[in-house]
Amino acid sequence: IIRYQALDKCFSNWYKRFDIEALVQACNDALYQFTGVDEGVKKRQVYSDIAFMMSEQGWSVPMEKFKDGRTTYYRYSEKGYSINNQPLTDAEVGQLKEAMLMLTRFKGMPSFEWIGEIISRLEDKFHLVGNSESVIGFEQNQYLKGLEFLSEIFNSIVNHQCLRILYNNFKGEEMVWIIHPYYLKQYNTRWFLLGMNNEYRNITNVPLDRIVAIEQAPVEYIATDIDFEEYFDDIIGVTFPKDKDLVSVQLKFSESRFPYVTSKPIHWSQKIVDAENNIIEIDVIPNKELTALLLSYGSDVEVLAPECVRNDIKTIIEDSIKKYSMCADRLH
Repeated sequence: IIRYQALDKCFSNWYKRFDIEALVQACNDALYQFTGVDEGVKKRQVYSDIAFMMSEQGWSVPMEKFKDGRTTYYRYSEKGYSINNQPLTDAEVGQLKEAMLMLTRFKGMPSFEWIGEIISRLEDKFHLVGNSESVIGFEQNQYLKGLEFLSEIFNSIVNHQCLRILYNNFKGEEMVWIIHPYYLKQYNTRWFLLGMNNEYRNITNVPLDRIVAIEQAPVEYIATDIDFEEYFDDIIGVTFPKDKDLVSVQLKFSESRFPYVTSKPIHWSQKIVDAENNIIEIDVIPNKELTALLLSYGSDVEVLAPECVRNDIKTIIEDSIKKYSMCADRLH
C-alpha cells in the first residue's frame, strides 16, 4: 500500500517527470519513512506494481508513457486523477461493512464509546447506508464488571507499562499485585489478563471482573518471548493447573449429541477413535474449565479415560445426587 501511494503521487504530478529510477527512489523513500527499512525495492517490483495498478484487479489507472531520448517517463493520462479519488468497488464496500459490523461488537462497552462515532463517520465518508436492523449477534456481556479497565490494560500491553492491580478474590480477600501485562483473552464472555506476577515471577491469570482498581506501576517492564497464540493449545479455557500433565481424554457421546460434537470440536486436538460407538479423544491438561464443559453435556457424555478425569466427574455427580436426595427428604 505504501508503494502504491508513493507511485500514485508521482503519476499524478504533471509538473515533474518520473522515470523508472525516480519511481524506485520514491518507493524506497516512502518505505523508509513509514517502516525504517532501507533495504529497498527493485525495478522489477515497481514494474509489477505499475502493471497491477493498470489491471482490473487494481484500479485500471489511465497510464501514459512517453519518451525523451532513450528515457521513458510515466504519468497518468488524466490530469487530476488519483487512486484515492476512485469510488469503492462492490467488493470493497462489502469488506468495509463487514469490518464495521465487527466494530459494533464493542459498541456501548465502557472505554469504547468512540466506536459509535467512528461508524457514523465511516458511513458518511463512504456513503454507506446505516442499517438499524440487527442481523447478527455476538456473545458479549456489556454489563460485566471490569470492562472499564479493558482499554487501559490494552494500552499498557502495547506500551510495555507495568500495572499495580488491586484484586479481590472470590473469598473477598484483597491483594495488590504488580503485573507485567502481556495478553488479553476472552473466554465464556469473561475477559482475562495474562501477565507476569512481579513477586512470584510466574504467569498470572487475572479475571477483569475481580479487579477493584488499577494504576501505572513505576517498575521496569520485563518482556516475554511466550507465543500466546500457542500458549493455550493444551487446555480448554484459561486455567493452567499446577502439577498436572497432558493426558488423552476419551469421551463417549450419545447418539443425538455426537453429530454436534463432531461438527464443532471441543478442542483442536479432537479426533474420532470409534465412530460406531461415538467415541472421541482430546489431548489436554485437565482443568476446571474442562470439568465444567463435560458436566454441561449432562447424561450425553461418559468419560472413559483417564481414570482421574472420570473420577472427578463421578464425584461431582454423586455429590449432586446426595444434595438432591437430601432436599427431597426435607420436603417429605
